[in-house]
Amino acid sequence: MLVLIRGAGDLASGIALRLFHAGLSVVMTEIARPTTIRRTVAFSQAVAQGKTQVEDVTARLCQVEDVAGVLAAGEIPVLVDPEAAAISVLKPRVVVDAILAKKNLGTAITDAPVVIGVGPGFTAGVDCHAVVETMRGHTLGRVIWNGSALPNTNIPGLIGGFAGERVLRAPADGIFQPALEIGALVKAGDVAGYVGEKAMVCTIDGVLRGILPPDTPVHKGMKSGDVDPRGCVENCTTASDKALAIGGGVLEAILQKTGVLR
Repeated sequence: MLVLIRGAGDLASGIALRLFHAGLSVVMTEIARPTTIRRTVAFSQAVAQGKTQVEDVTARLCQVEDVAGVLAAGEIPVLVDPEAAAISVLKPRVVVDAILAKKNLGTAITDAPVVIGVGPGFTAGVDCHAVVETMRGHTLGRVIWNGSALPNTNIPGLIGGFAGERVLRAPADGIFQPALEIGALVKAGDVAGYVGEKAMVCTIDGVLRGILPPDTPVHKGMKSGDVDPRGCVENCTTASDKALAIGGGVLEAILQKTGVLR
């Protein structure tokens, strides 16, 4: 069964890992210049590097005509295809919109026999068959067959007792340059990056779980880094609990809608 996932950020990559390990064929689409924060656990890195590995799975940048060969090699094809034009060529059985834009950027319920929207911005039964909840808490990963996910609050979920404090935001408009690598242990007050001469400063202690790559255009207040207060460096190279929970919800929706196990 071929599944096309729109988006290849860290949450989309957690979904891809779940589906890949369950035996499904996965292809992912991305924009030409991804703004993924948690780059060490995102297949979007294939866009810049040609190929990348998350945990035990390799993804490779390719053209749509090369998808079959990459799949046959046991890898995940990644296409630079912001409009998901590959849907009409590949005709996947399942389309998963995991762009996480908090709004629908063009996915339609007619794109495939099974269409799944991830997070807010989709309505099951209108622009997709099912929605999977992305907000941390009791309903994370739950499949919604009627209605929408919880609305975006712009407040990150709690991790280690911290919410908004763990997100690092660009201090100005301009070009972002990181000062630290992902996996660095940080203290409140440490400089994690710069936009021009303005510093982006950590507000809590922990491990730098994600940061934008060098030379990324940003606007003031744009999410540009992420500090995990739990301070576990190993967490920087494995998919998060949230990503895998959402992936489980997507897998449940696929199996229920297709009925392949019945």
